[in-house]
Amino acid sequence: MSAGSPDQDERVAIASDRDLNIAIADLRAWCRARGFENTETTKVITAASEIGRNILKYAGSGHMEYRSAFAGARSGIQVSAFDSGPGIADIGKALEDRYSTSGTLGLGLPGVKRLVDRFDIQSAPGQGTRVTFTILRR
Repeated sequence: MSAGSPDQDERVAIASDRDLNIAIADLRAWCRARGFENTETTKVITAASEIGRNILKYAGSGHMEYRSAFAGARSGIQVSAFDSGPGIADIGKALEDRYSTSGTLGLGLPGVKRLVDRFDIQSAPGQGTRVTFTILRR
């Protein structure tokens, strides 16, 4: 995986901690190559790490895709994460602070939603989950 050209979609498989570490390193390089500030890059890495951990914890494997995003004069990154895991029965509940089905603090998805500029999640039991977020540069 490499930082790619500005118009090229990047895709990385997530099936292990090593894969996730490679994806995070690649996202960091992608952001730096496009002039993201450190705080913007940290937001991208934090959100992607949380979503990637969820892929590993709940589905076992999946993948992430990312590309340049634009909103008016602002540019940024859009990251989408996909898995074919068990899905989320109640998305509204999953987005509540402190709700967890696995004994964690339950701050992951709600925290990601607060951290990013745009957030979308689609999931259904037995059909997997897709999370997409966008972070725009200042």
